Amino acid sequence: MTHTADIDVLVAGAGPTGSALAADLQRRGLRVRIVNKAPHAFEGSRAKGIQPRTQEVFEDLGVLREAHAEGGPYPLAGLHLGPVAVPWKMQQRNKPTPDVPYPNILLLPQHRTDALLHRLLGRLGLRIEYGVALEGFEQDTDGVTATLSTGERVRSKYLVGADGGASAVRTATGLGFAGETDDSDKTLIIDGTIDGLSHDRWHMWPRASAGACPLPHSDQFQVMIRLKPGDSPDLEHGALADRFYALVGLKLRDITWTSVFRPNVRLVEHYRLGRVFLAGDAAHVHTPAGAQGLNTGVQDAYNLGWKLGQTIAGAPDSLLDSYEAERLPIAAKVLGKSSELYESLRDHRVAGLKRGDEERQLSLSYRGGPLAPEDAPATKTLRVGDRAPDSPCSTRDTGRLFDLLRGPHFTLLAFGPAAAEALPHLRWPAEGAELRRYEVRGGRGTDSGHITDDTGQLADIYGVHGDALILIRPDGYIAGIVTADWAASFATVTEAFTPR
Repeated sequence: MTHTADIDVLVAGAGPTGSALAADLQRRGLRVRIVNKAPHAFEGSRAKGIQPRTQEVFEDLGVLREAHAEGGPYPLAGLHLGPVAVPWKMQQRNKPTPDVPYPNILLLPQHRTDALLHRLLGRLGLRIEYGVALEGFEQDTDGVTATLSTGERVRSKYLVGADGGASAVRTATGLGFAGETDDSDKTLIIDGTIDGLSHDRWHMWPRASAGACPLPHSDQFQVMIRLKPGDSPDLEHGALADRFYALVGLKLRDITWTSVFRPNVRLVEHYRLGRVFLAGDAAHVHTPAGAQGLNTGVQDAYNLGWKLGQTIAGAPDSLLDSYEAERLPIAAKVLGKSSELYESLRDHRVAGLKRGDEERQLSLSYRGGPLAPEDAPATKTLRVGDRAPDSPCSTRDTGRLFDLLRGPHFTLLAFGPAAAEALPHLRWPAEGAELRRYEVRGGRGTDSGHITDDTGQLADIYGVHGDALILIRPDGYIAGIVTADWAASFATVTEAFTPR
């Protein structure tokens, strides 16, 4: 039976990007539906690296503890050179610091990432509609009417395509998806058990162009076999096991998932077309090198969610233009980095195995974008558009700043007596996201509405040693720095993203 629904946002695709977005929108009290063309959740290990910045996103969404429980650290690489296995450190293990609580990549198979986000959706009261594809849509000045494979026509204020590299939403927009796919360069990816292989190494056989990464809390490995040009592999499980044995002399069994990967590097020309948005692989596809694709998609969702919420509440429509302006340059840069790493791996260069700060995505900034002008005031350590770092601090309920940032609200920190005096008088609309205000005090003791910076680390990390207001966006980036003319300057900063 065909009927028309009335919702705020329809999300197509229930992978990590779509699920993270739907969860963020749902916790903002919006009316959301999420549909997924496949009949069930993804079942493979595919994208398995959760970068430090994405772990911070997961903490805000309330799923990081589950992710850490189900994941684990990346092991040392073990290079098999004939009868000798040489250990190799792919990346430096960093210790947590006051400003970076999660400094290392987390090894977590994609099906577990999906599962923990899907459990979150369930707790929020949102059901994924499996086996439901988006077949087309029409949009006008007031909304989008989407046609689903069930015959239903859904009316929403906005549509978000998070439906993968073959996105039906992107195809229907007609937007270009520039890049290339190398059909001559293919890799087999297999989830299975390997007899006699230790789980404390990411095993690599350079001469066989094969590798096996142990998956945490299981006896499985993610096996990768580089195929020669023109090789069309038999994907029957017995044939795959025979191929692996012929290459490395080990028995592969109990295969649960297989895929043939082709390097596919593409970037959509626009992230927005009217009331339709693209996110994740629907907007950009990467090589697997450097564990960047899933992470970039989740952060697309994190950037878009609060902007949709604010615009629906009455903020200027131009706020939604900032999604593309902020995220497209990031995706282009990440695509370049992952392609560079992949080329190194293809040429068997050691550089392709190394990982560093750039892959952790902590230093990504929106400086110079529409919400972070280059001439905006700055502190000694931060500029508008930068990631808001964590810091020790004391309140009645917590000892760290990230706990205060968690949730769909904006956060305003007042350093110094003049900023503190202005803090309660700053205007903020009742509609849209809440503003939580905190006066930062030195010394000891706690009080409601105040943060005690008893170690001085908060002031040092934020580079403030005088009077300043620091406004932090719901997605954990610096939205504004005000150092004088408090009310007028604050109003100027916030007019771009608050309801009128």
